This record gives sequence, C-alpha cells and structure tokens, in this order.
Amino acid sequence: MLPYAARLKKTSRRNFLISAGASAALAGDMLFTRHVQAERRAPRILRVPDTFSDLYFPKSSWILFPGYKTSWEEAQWILNSLRPALHQRGRLAAVGYSNLGLDVDEVVRAVILHVRELGLEKLYFYGHSFGGMLATQVAARLLELHGVETQLIVMDSSPFSRADVLDQSWFDGVVFLYENGFRIPSVLRGGYELGERLVHKDERSWRQILDQTAEQLSPIAPSSVLVQTESAYIYHFDGLRFVGKLGPAKMAYMGNSADATVNYVTARAGWSKVFAANMKLPVLSTEGARPAHASPQWNPDVYRPLLEHVQNQLEPLPPRTGRAVLQGAQRPDHPTGLTFTCRRGGC
Repeated sequence: MLPYAARLKKTSRRNFLISAGASAALAGDMLFTRHVQAERRAPRILRVPDTFSDLYFPKSSWILFPGYKTSWEEAQWILNSLRPALHQRGRLAAVGYSNLGLDVDEVVRAVILHVRELGLEKLYFYGHSFGGMLATQVAARLLELHGVETQLIVMDSSPFSRADVLDQSWFDGVVFLYENGFRIPSVLRGGYELGERLVHKDERSWRQILDQTAEQLSPIAPSSVLVQTESAYIYHFDGLRFVGKLGPAKMAYMGNSADATVNYVTARAGWSKVFAANMKLPVLSTEGARPAHASPQWNPDVYRPLLEHVQNQLEPLPPRTGRAVLQGAQRPDHPTGLTFTCRRGGC
C-alpha cells in the first residue's frame, strides 16, 4: 500500500480539483433532474403571456400539442416563434406532458380546466408532429364529454398512422421494449439520437444538432417513460375512431415533401381522405424549412405566412367598421357647430 500512497501524493492539485468538480457537477445534475422530474408529474397547460391577445382575444386561445420528445421549454419556444401569427386570433398556451407518461384522459382534463378557468369560447389547436393525432382525439373528447367545440385544428407534419413513420425499425423497437417493461436510459437514448442526427446531417445545421442533443441530455428533457408512451400512442393510434366526432372543426395540413421523419404524401392523403368533411386546406407546403419535419421554432419565417393564410381563410376576422359619422344636428357650443359620434374603430 505504501507505493500506492506515494503515487497518490504525486497527484497534482489541478487533477484532484478537476475530478472533484466533475463529481460535484454530476451530483448536482442528478439532484436537479430529480427535482424537475418531480415537478412534472402531471400534465399542465403552459401559458405564454401576450399583451395583444390577452387584451383583444380574452375568450379565444391557441393550444399547442407538442410533438415527439418535445420538452415544456421547447413548446414555449415554438409558441414564441409563431407569436406574431398566432396572437391574431387568440391567447397562447401549450400542453406540457407528464413525465410519468402520456395519458389522454389527463390531457383532456387539463384542457377543459383551462377552458373553464379563462371562460374560453373559441379553441384553436396546433398539432406539432404527433401532436396532430392527440389534438384530434382531444377535440373529439371535448365535444363528446363537455360539449366544447374546436374551431380549427392545424396539423404540422402529423402522421395519420404508424405506417407513415419512416424509421420503422427504431419505432417498433421502442414500443416493443416499453410494452415488455423495459425503460430506456436517457443517456442511451441521447447517444442514439446524436448518431441519428449525424447520419442525417443534410437535414440540420451543426447548431441544431448540438442544441437538440444537449436538450435531450439535459434535466429538462422529457423522461424516457414519456418518450416510450408517446411512441406507443403513435403505434396504436386509429383516426377512424374520431370520424364524424369533430363537429364543425376545420382542419388544415402543412408538411414538406423532403420530410425524412414522416411520409408527407401518405400522411396528408390519410388525413384528407378520412376527415374529408373537416379538411379545408390539405396542401400547405413548408418547403425551405430545415429540418423539414415540424420545425416552426427553427423556421418561423416559413411558418408564419402559412398560419396567417390559414386563419384568414378559415377564421377571418369580422370587417372593421365604425368610421367617423357626421350628424346633421348643429351644436352652438361646439367650435365647428357639428356633432360627432364615436364608434368602434374611430370617432
């Protein structure tokens, strides 16, 4: 043991401090991760304050249903990226999924509580990737259980069924492991996703690769259980169950032929055929977006004009009225001797 002790004595102070610092950082990360995961044990409606929409559209709201592996923070990032377009019709909110797993009943409960708390009269849903599936089911459940109608459902690169997912081997494997009780460690998942992004480097910039991988390995990342339950949800989703159950809801589909995650052609065709009574704008293209699959946070300049077009076509604002009206009565006490009547829009 004496030679070993002698070697320890020769260890530099710098190496010791580096090792101690790394250990402290790892311990701190584990504690923070545990805290974050504990805070996100139930789905929550994440509100994004917006002065304009909160003032002018207090009874209307956009609700974002985030896509696969999207964290609460990224959901709010998406809303902020699309704010100039979305706040023209309603307030802004997103669904934050529970890290204990995706539970549709809990999501419906969170949405209806949000509706009642704010006294909302108009709902607009944005389905980001697989969130389009969930938005459709939640709209059907709200109408069936609570009599609450959804005015508009916008789908962004949403698969219609598991057959539209291009990477079937990974997808099938995740579902198989989950349904057989195996939970994938976050580090293993993050390492796989980094490799996948490097293989498909043509779809992303280096900054996007680094940012997305760092998010998946950070404490705020969705839990592996949530990711696996999302996979199982996509795998078993059956859109036919909700045909004729959306009421007057209008639907719009946007996607990209270069999408390497979801088959744009078959997904669009599936939604358009099955929900023909609701689908009003089925061929909106996000060409030029990078990555091509559901990336409004990276490409707001591509997405905002499309969303403005959807809203103007399917949910137009009432015409502005109320120009100054000149009354015929004379007023001796007024400098001009005329009476003006103020209406909404001007005097």
